Amino acid sequence: MRTFLAPANWLGFGPADFLLLEVSVLLALALWRFHVEFTCPKLISDHRNIWTIAIFIAPIALRLAILPRYPAPAPSGADDFGYLLLADTIRHGRLANPQLPLPDFFEQIFVLQRPTFSSMFNLGQGLVLALGWMVFAHPWAGVLISIGVFCASVYWMLRAWTTCGWALVGACLAIMLFGPVCYWSNCYWGGAVSASAGCLVFGSLPRLTKIPRTASALLLGIGLAAQLLTRPFEFLLLAVSAVTFFSLDRAILNRTVAVCAIPLLAAGGLILLQNKRVTGSWTILPYQLYRYQYGIPATFTFQPNAVPHERLNAEKELDYRAEAVIHGDAPETVKSYFARLFFRVRFLRFFLFAPLYVAAAAFLWRLHERRLVWVVFTLLLFALGSNLYPYFYPHYAAALSCLFILIAVVGAQKLGAGGLAILILCALQFTLTYGLYALGYAEAAREFAPWDFINYGDPQGRIAVERSLEKQPGKQLVFVRYSPEHRFAEWIHNSANVDASKTIWVHDLGPDRNQQLIRLYPDRAPWLLLPDAEPPVLQRYLEDSRLFQDVQ
Repeated sequence: MRTFLAPANWLGFGPADFLLLEVSVLLALALWRFHVEFTCPKLISDHRNIWTIAIFIAPIALRLAILPRYPAPAPSGADDFGYLLLADTIRHGRLANPQLPLPDFFEQIFVLQRPTFSSMFNLGQGLVLALGWMVFAHPWAGVLISIGVFCASVYWMLRAWTTCGWALVGACLAIMLFGPVCYWSNCYWGGAVSASAGCLVFGSLPRLTKIPRTASALLLGIGLAAQLLTRPFEFLLLAVSAVTFFSLDRAILNRTVAVCAIPLLAAGGLILLQNKRVTGSWTILPYQLYRYQYGIPATFTFQPNAVPHERLNAEKELDYRAEAVIHGDAPETVKSYFARLFFRVRFLRFFLFAPLYVAAAAFLWRLHERRLVWVVFTLLLFALGSNLYPYFYPHYAAALSCLFILIAVVGAQKLGAGGLAILILCALQFTLTYGLYALGYAEAAREFAPWDFINYGDPQGRIAVERSLEKQPGKQLVFVRYSPEHRFAEWIHNSANVDASKTIWVHDLGPDRNQQLIRLYPDRAPWLLLPDAEPPVLQRYLEDSRLFQDVQ
């Protein structure tokens, strides 16, 4: 959570960010008179496909280079486990799993137990994780592939807006901002799938105004379809933005709609099929059914808090109360709406290095161009629209990532020599932070780049517990007993094919009820896990065990 809420100041800056911003302002003022003609070298213009491949590989290679020190991320929360269950379900060739016996033992945040055992999440990220899992035997491979595709898509998108040289600069910025040390690369929530969808949409639209080809219309449809499968609400905002762009050149609208509709209809059909398989209804999303049953995730700010219709265990009750507090019971007002909007200004820092704020200011001097006014309109549309939801994380607005890069590139181009100096500062900042990570100084790196995130160590003791279980012969059944002070650290997680898995994780519901599950799985060795001890305690299960009291 530190990644998404810190730093606390309204700009979202760390100490180094303020220093770099001041230096950037001074450089821009000192060098603004010096014009720089950044022509596109023949080496770039004649080998665009090779550069696209190189950009795809670069963020993956940079992350794999530090793999010995920072291994593949260990799933560590409800979102991770929910997406991994979805991916595991897909790789088994289905969209839902049969309801489990004694489902109370398997209750898990963001996972339905009735009428099926299924993740509540949308298909987009799950499909990518499943692809990596099936091809490379690990779901994180799908995360890395999506990051590489996104960075290459930024290069493709920018070539429709600027020269190939500046497009390459923008792609390098994307690698530095969203590549090896970004949370998009180091968890299973994703971000890059929606970001790639945005690139396809924002790269296809200007191409359609120049040469309205079928390929560009098809890519536009694929981008919209990918966003629909990943983030349905933000899909509506993206679709409004695309329709608004067509108002600049209505002649291309009729030629585009028919081709664009093909992938959109396919995505819509896939969503309907998932609804039917998971919820039993063509029109009820898994997300909607989960909210109806458990009262979370939170509703929009103009709606009342959701009311749960199923019994909540202690973890879900805690999550429900937390989200209800964030949402609030008071009706939405203009004051509360804009207070929340102002609070979210800090999240701009996730999408731009501090020196790029100066380039973003210079971008305003290019707003005499209608297309660039539309870019600002799109950013405002997403800001105002997403502000209707009480929570915000950067991957909610991932589709806008390439527009932030576009603004930075156009602004740097406007600043001339000052812009190049700012880009060099960004490269130095990334080199320093990546170097610190590579040398093992993760905490020091975060002092310079507080929005970066990379997994290291085993702070929750999960890896040690799972390794202990892997060493045990046969199959295992782990009863998880949370302490009364347990907070937001999900340990219950199971594969799509529960019976075949090495380890089954379940809640400790007391000796009498636990015996029901032990009888159901007689071939499994029962264990008791106390995850809130430091370090977590894993012991053989005893019916009259008082291990928890002993640990305290």
